[in-house]
Amino acid sequence: APTPTAIPPFVIHAEDNPYAETSDDLGKRQAGVVITSVHLSERLDLAPVRVEMNISGSMPSSCNELRVKVNSPDASYQIFIEVYSVIDPNQNCENVFQQFEARILLGEYTPGRYIIFVNDVLAGDMVSY
Repeated sequence: APTPTAIPPFVIHAEDNPYAETSDDLGKRQAGVVITSVHLSERLDLAPVRVEMNISGSMPSSCNELRVKVNSPDASYQIFIEVYSVIDPNQNCENVFQQFEARILLGEYTPGRYIIFVNDVLAGDMVSY
């Protein structure tokens, strides 16, 4: 008798991410961010229900631009999200911390329980039906 094979997790519909990488980032230098909080919440007003991620923190200067990269889930149902900033190395800026708050509506995923990491730190989990 054939044994059933599990379907690996995948994204059905990509996230709504205004902080995604752009083609303009090619000439920019990647820099870090300081994350002060990450909050996951279910958006019950959407069908199907999706998870919204709220991140707050700071960037090293007022010229840095926030970037968030949501990677596809791995075979262990883990989603790794990278939060960083980019800056034009030719731009002259003061090193004054810039506060940020970002909201990203995560995508639709195949059924399962997903563990979410932000910059390799556990942020929480979500269940997709």
